[in-house]
Amino acid sequence: MKLRQPTDFLILDALEDKGRNVATNLSAHTGKSRKNINTRLPVLEDYGLVEKIGPAERSGLYEITSLGKAALVYRDQYDEVDDFESLIEGPNAADAEEAGGEQASFARGDEDEAEEDD
Repeated sequence: MKLRQPTDFLILDALEDKGRNVATNLSAHTGKSRKNINTRLPVLEDYGLVEKIGPAERSGLYEITSLGKAALVYRDQYDEVDDFESLIEGPNAADAEEAGGEQASFARGDEDEAEEDD
């Protein structure tokens, strides 16, 4: 995972702060050109940090994913680690997927189902 700093983190920040958005608005929020934003969004999507959502295929509407939120949490360590992707996925990412995505639920801030039953 090769992120372009500060642009990629600015995009992730804007999506987290303002919610789902399109490149034109992200450009205004980040101070980066729309062309630059349009170039970076598909890359961030390939990395799993953002997701293109409807309502239409060509709508250009994106939102941040739980992995993107994790990237923001660990952004200060981006230059310090050799494998940022492994850092943000966590040490047991493969095990969490097999166990039903518990780690992803935690990253999203989902409530523990056991607590809801109490």
